[in-house]
Amino acid sequence: MKRLSLMMAALFIIGTAAFAQKTDQAIDQYGNKVGVKELSTTERDGILVFESKDKDFKFWFDSRVQVDFGHYFGAQEWADPIGSGASIRRARFAVKTQINPDWYGEVDMEVANGSFELKDAIVRYTGLENWQFTVGSQKPDFSLSRNTSSRYLEFMERPMVVSAFAPSRHLGAFAKYYNKYFFGSASILFQEIEGQETRDFVEDNNKSYGMDEGLSYIGKVVVRPVNEADYGLHIGGAVMYDTPKTSDEMGVYAGTRFSCRNATNISRKKYIDTDDIKNTKYNLIATAELACHYDGFRMESAWLSDWTYMDPEKVVLDKPYHFQGWYVEAGYLLFGGKQTYDSGSAKFNRTRNGRTWGDVELGLKYEFLDMNDYQGRGDLAIYGGSAELYGAALNFYLGKNTKIALNYQYVNNDRYANGKGKLYVGLDADGNATKDFTKVVAADGEAGVNYHMLLARFQVAF
Repeated sequence: MKRLSLMMAALFIIGTAAFAQKTDQAIDQYGNKVGVKELSTTERDGILVFESKDKDFKFWFDSRVQVDFGHYFGAQEWADPIGSGASIRRARFAVKTQINPDWYGEVDMEVANGSFELKDAIVRYTGLENWQFTVGSQKPDFSLSRNTSSRYLEFMERPMVVSAFAPSRHLGAFAKYYNKYFFGSASILFQEIEGQETRDFVEDNNKSYGMDEGLSYIGKVVVRPVNEADYGLHIGGAVMYDTPKTSDEMGVYAGTRFSCRNATNISRKKYIDTDDIKNTKYNLIATAELACHYDGFRMESAWLSDWTYMDPEKVVLDKPYHFQGWYVEAGYLLFGGKQTYDSGSAKFNRTRNGRTWGDVELGLKYEFLDMNDYQGRGDLAIYGGSAELYGAALNFYLGKNTKIALNYQYVNNDRYANGKGKLYVGLDADGNATKDFTKVVAADGEAGVNYHMLLARFQVAF
């Protein structure tokens, strides 16, 4: 009887263990045994998060919608019409997951205005304290403004010089180290990952011309001598060595082109445009940054510059082409809110509202961009145009997920800002509108298109 009791006890233990194992496993659609964890579901400031009880696994959705409106007025009578309108600036859907404490993955997609683009698609190792190693498509660490999420920008659009020079998402490999007072990163970039057209250019140039895709290398350092929750100082710099890519139109290889809009997206006109600078060997692009925050105040500024080096076997220059620009902008939360800074990514983060209903932010900025290099260049001169811009912003933060942004901007383009010769820049000697800057007869310094813009954005992030 004693032996039978022991056997029954053993069977009970084995059965209990088997049942426990069975409840911790399942069969997937491919017939594989897979582990099972129960997940808790929470809403965290409007973000839906699923997390295991041991905190090792987590995934969440990260989406945003931005609806923009723009009205442009005050341009000279001879200037090309500037179309006002509206657009879905961003309609983003992302799935992010921490698979375990060491591995993270993310897929981020853009479907604004019916056009699909891939944004972030990454695999990241986070197993070393204060280190991150990433492969895939994401923004490299280069520009403070470029790396700040569009949800948290002071103005609706990034400055012209950032749009022109700072690299956006590329396929690449990325590494960074950070602590409270220091941030350092290194990146190796391949092609841009955007829409189908960009990918078609890459594949067609590879197939038809046997072109290498090109590489870029970036290093960035930021020091933070002061870095507390409510105040801090950011001093940074970065350098990018950039070789020609094959993501441009068929056959335009070993070429550089810089262009941008006047810090607005609804108007599609690009007054500033160098056109293709063919026979480029490589580009050096550098930036220096100074930013700070104190309670509700936030300021950021940066200088960005490019040196375009030509292939000496095809183009003889005594020095590289040089283009540059800078900006400074500042904002203040009027109802006791706090500005915040993300030390792990060296960029500004979401504001903390001063009232239960939200907060209001007032912002001001000045920016300048110069894409001309013609002195002493003769027939090799480049007239890409230059522009300066003044702006004011009024941002309404309604709760933690909704933002209404109102922007006013005035832009002053020079006579060379003719969009590769497609746009009028003044009047000639006969009083007729001309696109040729050499024929402009300026009355009272009137040359180049100047105009005002009123912009609005309605944003929800969830």
